[in-house]
Amino acid sequence: MKNLTRAPGLLIAALWLHVVAPAAAADTLYNDLGGKEGVVAVVDQFLWNLADNKQVSHYFVETNLERFRDKLIEYVCQAAQGPCTYSGDSMERTHKHMGVTITDFNVTVESLILAMESRHINTGVQNRLLKALAVDYAKVVQE
Repeated sequence: MKNLTRAPGLLIAALWLHVVAPAAAADTLYNDLGGKEGVVAVVDQFLWNLADNKQVSHYFVETNLERFRDKLIEYVCQAAQGPCTYSGDSMERTHKHMGVTITDFNVTVESLILAMESRHINTGVQNRLLKALAVDYAKVVQE
């Protein structure tokens, strides 16, 4: 009789694992950003923000913008646990001779935040992406 009384609990647990657990596993930063479409939209708006900002736009004057956009999409997608692999140059190599200052870095981060806000991405998700990208801070900024 004990086994019969436990059966409904086991059934509920099995259903939870089947229905709820896969949804929780799919709850990634990438999905919270809106998947591929969301990442592309954030990157595109971010690039417009950078182009409009005189403080940092000079860094991109001689940049192959199409390649930069493609690699930045890969980079953000990978950082957000998406199905992408970044295939660009290392952050050290890319930024080695640029002389990026802390001020320039902060302006760039602000441009990214504004891009995410334009997509109505909530602050918690924004902070998770910024944290994922912050690991490369020392590879970018020359103090």
